[in-house]
Amino acid sequence: MGVVIGETSEIGDDCLIYKGVVLGGTTLEKKKRHPTLSNRVIVGSNATILGAITIGDGARIGSGSVVVKPVPPNVTVVGVPARVSESMTPEKAELDFEHGNLPDPLADIMKMLLQLHTRLEERVKRLENPSTKNNSSQE
Repeated sequence: MGVVIGETSEIGDDCLIYKGVVLGGTTLEKKKRHPTLSNRVIVGSNATILGAITIGDGARIGSGSVVVKPVPPNVTVVGVPARVSESMTPEKAELDFEHGNLPDPLADIMKMLLQLHTRLEERVKRLENPSTKNNSSQE
């Protein structure tokens, strides 16, 4: 919604571009004048990336940021003008989630409820089984 992608922009695989993003040029000359997004780049809402610059693999652009210089791979940039705020270390990469594989707290709750339900059913079966009843009915 409201995304502007300049005619010489290049976008790699598995990029995520939120609303209001601008991949703009800085000249009207008929040459490469728009950004190149490498693979797995995330561009936050209302961010603006200007010029024939390259955004490295796995980079993240913060919402509302204005990027006018190349961004190295696996870093997060934020601000106006955008500056590196965080680098992706191997430890962080292990904890990082793909956009489509984010944790689902509701699914986790449902799994716990189903496990509890199964345990309660087993307990009821044990309590209702005549061979496990104590001799209280004979007294």
